[in-house]
Amino acid sequence: MKSKSLLLLRISLGVFLVVWGLDKLVDVKHGIGVSDWLYFGLFSNQLLMQAFGVAEIAVGLLIVLGIARRFTYPILLAITGVTLLGVWKSVIDPWGWWMEGSNALFFPSIIIFAGALVLWAFQDEDPLVLLGGSRKGGTP
Repeated sequence: MKSKSLLLLRISLGVFLVVWGLDKLVDVKHGIGVSDWLYFGLFSNQLLMQAFGVAEIAVGLLIVLGIARRFTYPILLAITGVTLLGVWKSVIDPWGWWMEGSNALFFPSIIIFAGALVLWAFQDEDPLVLLGGSRKGGTP
């Protein structure tokens, strides 16, 4: 049960990252709009947005396959953590009762971050990977 749960979590988070990356390639203006809205325009450059898209797709695919987990899981955690910081108002006050600019649709960002943290914490107990799966006893 644990290995299948970790597999499902890994695939869903990896595909999620692939979708985010594809969005940056297919609809660059959307990515720039998000950057303008949540990150003060720090990443509002077409070439940079496309590079982020390619990187997210690559990391997402590696996560789905379970390749280079010690490298890709911290990257996943960083990406979802930056997103969580960007939408913090929506986590604290999803309905905007006290804070302007929040949106209940962004509340799951904390769940996605927590899932990435669980995936990283239990990587040695996830044997259903393409390369570098765990052996009996939980050692890689």
